[in-house]
Amino acid sequence: MAGCLSARTSAYFMVTEPTGSSQWVNGVANPVKWTKGANDGVIMVDVELSRLSQDGLTFVAMNVPGNPGSLNILLQDVPPGDDYYLIFMNSTHGVMYAASPRFTILPASSSPNSTQPSPISHVTTVTVSGSPNPTQPFATTFAAIGSGDLPRWGSASEAWGLGSVIIGCMVGAAWTLW
Repeated sequence: MAGCLSARTSAYFMVTEPTGSSQWVNGVANPVKWTKGANDGVIMVDVELSRLSQDGLTFVAMNVPGNPGSLNILLQDVPPGDDYYLIFMNSTHGVMYAASPRFTILPASSSPNSTQPSPISHVTTVTVSGSPNPTQPFATTFAAIGSGDLPRWGSASEAWGLGSVIIGCMVGAAWTLW
């Protein structure tokens, strides 16, 4: 019965910043950018910072609006390393949409090897500090999306399909109890 109801989602979710050559510096706001499918049903994402060698997570932001796909992250006292990446997911349901390429975090007052992109104007900047610690809550939680922004039924056939499943379940339950 688990296969009766299923959600349609697009597999298109691309992280465009940071890249594999990105070097973030402590004390600096760093841009995060992504693009995703227009009708994929993903209206919010949770962003997590992961470090491979420390086997840890930093919960950055929860309920980030999926469009526009951007956010700034200001680092404060995050341990330097070349084994960081960002994870984009729905942490409530455990669905991962994408992961960034592996990138580097440098100590404060370091100079990156290349020109770093500027922070994105008109988007929220989230401050992250300290070592990865999965017992800490998200650094920022955005307001939940209102019901007016929720996805709508894509077609009449989807509505008829769901209605048929519900009616079938009700008839089966009545038949069983009879």
